[in-house]
Amino acid sequence: MNRSVLEKIQDFNPPGPAVESFSASPLRVIAVTSGKGGVGKSNVVVNLGLALAQMGQKVLLIDADLGLANLDILLGLSPSFTIHDLLSLRRSLSEVMVDGPEGIKILPASSGIPELADLDKHQKMFLLGELDDYSENIDVVLIDTGAGISRNVLFFNIAAQERIVVANNEPTSITDAYALIKVLASQHGENHYRLLVNGLAKPQDGEMVYRTMLRVTERFLGGISLDYLGFIPYDEAIPKAVLKQQPVLTLFPRARVSRSFNSLAKRLWDLSAPPGMGSNIKFFWRRLLQYQL
Repeated sequence: MNRSVLEKIQDFNPPGPAVESFSASPLRVIAVTSGKGGVGKSNVVVNLGLALAQMGQKVLLIDADLGLANLDILLGLSPSFTIHDLLSLRRSLSEVMVDGPEGIKILPASSGIPELADLDKHQKMFLLGELDDYSENIDVVLIDTGAGISRNVLFFNIAAQERIVVANNEPTSITDAYALIKVLASQHGENHYRLLVNGLAKPQDGEMVYRTMLRVTERFLGGISLDYLGFIPYDEAIPKAVLKQQPVLTLFPRARVSRSFNSLAKRLWDLSAPPGMGSNIKFFWRRLLQYQL
């Protein structure tokens, strides 16, 4: 598998350049992203967010797969309004926000709205401004991006402070994860990533995926930091929870996968955010800047 992945990556070489009072805790703004769909990214966002909330963190989830909403479905919610209403100036941010389990806040996306698949510059700046003015105290924002390297996916990744790349051991997943990192690094100067391997049988399988990713990033990309965040095992409890539209952490709290999400939340929170804010515009930049000074 590794040889074929390396050969595919060698062929993939796209050109590119390379005053308010808030919470006393530093804010973490984390994009959870993937090069390929179907790797369980949205499930990771929901259950990681819930695990963080159970630790006492104030959590906001942003569904940034704007034309193909998932988070509200996985949580069994029926929002009256979505980010489409916000961007269309029909509703305010506070009206669109939805309350979820354990006090989580959710900014839901829309389904079947093709114009949201590629936000224009004015929509992006408007969303940045609306979130920057969000007044509720929060400790962590998890952004569920779409998959791939579309302009929306790239925008939400560079507007986050941190990036978690979700992958599995499929050659297409590894190749596409590399492609996403390459574009973000070469065209937008984002050099810090954490890899989360999802849905495999054994921890050794996750470590093998990480070693493959680390080898190719070191070989083809200079100056990239790719850390191994961990491994979430495959568990039959996951599809059962999806069918019931509940987080697996709620429905099966003692399942192996639920224990893994709890461990993941603790491990993530013990890690420091990458140094500095970078040169790209960020969500919640005033709050982030407050802790950089």
